[in-house]
Amino acid sequence: MEKVLVAGATGTTGEKIIKLLNEAENYHPVAMVRDAGQKAQFESQGIATVMGDLSKDVSNTTKGMDKVIFAAGSGGTDVFNVDQEGAKRLIDAAKKEHINKFVMLSSMGVDNPRGELKEYLQAKQNADHYLDISGLTFTIVRPGALNNKEGIGKIKLSQKLNERGEIPRWDVARTLVKSLENDVSKNQAFEILTGETKIEEAVKEFQMFS
Repeated sequence: MEKVLVAGATGTTGEKIIKLLNEAENYHPVAMVRDAGQKAQFESQGIATVMGDLSKDVSNTTKGMDKVIFAAGSGGTDVFNVDQEGAKRLIDAAKKEHINKFVMLSSMGVDNPRGELKEYLQAKQNADHYLDISGLTFTIVRPGALNNKEGIGKIKLSQKLNERGEIPRWDVARTLVKSLENDVSKNQAFEILTGETKIEEAVKEFQMFS
């Protein structure tokens, strides 16, 4: 069983990631929480927690972990300190503990930050670049606009999709969990939208041709 630290575990997508990991046979999720009061919602389900605030020091959060999923976000309130620098802090912590794989939840549009989300996309671009040059084994997942529809387990995936669209958070969570596997999209970044290909097949096919 591999221990997977989930940053952003209390978020809408993060909670889905935790649930999927908890149901998986080969993973043991560890929820990173900022406030002690958040522990109960996970520990009542038998899910381990670790205290960590991305806006501060998180160097101890990766101890004993095998892999990391970064699915945290400030919701636009502190993009520099959380979405960018918080990600960098966790990447540094992962390097220190020689984490086997780091999976980053990013966003479509990071290659050309503009519009009302420019500040957020620039922060994510900087975080992605930091991971790219970190020396860690990683996968960066860049979904389109997230919605709360029921996931269908099927996506469209490419290094660059050249179109806009949406995708359910459940399917993003499934893609992130699938990307934890060592041989899936190693040191690659890809974009995803709702599509016609099963998630498992889509990530494996991308690995074959990347």
